[in-house]
Amino acid sequence: MGEDDGREWRERQQRAVRAHADAEARRRAAEQAQAAELVAWFVAEATRRGLPTTRLVARGYDGRGRYRTRLTGWYVDRAGTRAVDTAGRFHLLTVPGGLRARLFGVDPQPSPAPLVVGAGGRDGESIPLRTLLTRLLDDGTDEPGSTTRAAAPGA
Repeated sequence: MGEDDGREWRERQQRAVRAHADAEARRRAAEQAQAAELVAWFVAEATRRGLPTTRLVARGYDGRGRYRTRLTGWYVDRAGTRAVDTAGRFHLLTVPGGLRARLFGVDPQPSPAPLVVGAGGRDGESIPLRTLLTRLLDDGTDEPGSTTRAAAPGA
């Protein structure tokens, strides 16, 4: 095998790696767009149904501290670590704590919503975002006679 063969092989490998990375980026962007559509649908439906909002609180990475935020919205999970604000942004509500955070509060930045919450986690428990949001809507409107339900996008 000559030097030219080795160079060609490396170039083919590099092209293959780039193609794989590009395909992964396109897949991730498509999933994020689909999840953003679900979150927007949820906010519109929760607002239409009058689902009460709450002032969102972030937790420290160690799980012990609770820190004020300026966000208002709905917790998506029971642990209170994921939420959707009234502007339709998804937030992970775990932050580095500390004295400054305790005194002045925190400002968690929005992050792209996952289509599957908890995917890849160590405990093996994952749930589709659509299921979480639909449950939240259903739990908030368990009034007798409430039969009007808009279907989630892609449902």
